[in-house]
Amino acid sequence: MGKAIVAYFSAEGTTAKVAKNLARQAGLETFEIVPAEPYSAADINWKNPLARCNKEKIGKKDVPVRDTLEGFDGYDTVFLGFPIWYYGAPNIISTFVKQYDWTGKRVALFATSGGSDIGKTEEKLSPSFNGKGSIVAAKLFTGSVTKDDLKQWAEGILE
Repeated sequence: MGKAIVAYFSAEGTTAKVAKNLARQAGLETFEIVPAEPYSAADINWKNPLARCNKEKIGKKDVPVRDTLEGFDGYDTVFLGFPIWYYGAPNIISTFVKQYDWTGKRVALFATSGGSDIGKTEEKLSPSFNGKGSIVAAKLFTGSVTKDDLKQWAEGILE
């Protein structure tokens, strides 16, 4: 097994909880993907057609990321987590992915959602990797996923 990390974006804390538990269960470090301009509650109110999240998604806009994941080249496996927005990953995830060379990396996508399934998230996000890297898994978790389930899933990826 090579070196692995859990990188995640969380808008309201649910994905952060799952990511941190996953990292603890697998003995991994975490990296939080934070937008350069933080989201307010109004920004992520998808019911408002003028909300920032809607403008970004519809406009297919990149969302600048505040920090860089130092030592990215040293990781073989990246667990990449995010909430489901519009049946896919938020635009900040695409922006994050485009910043790095994923050649030879294994990627395990995990998502949280208040009601959507993971759908075609893997298919929609794949082009951001520019044919590099290998998505080896894509799984939706609820905020109440057990630590044992996270540990079992991570072990299956890291074998």
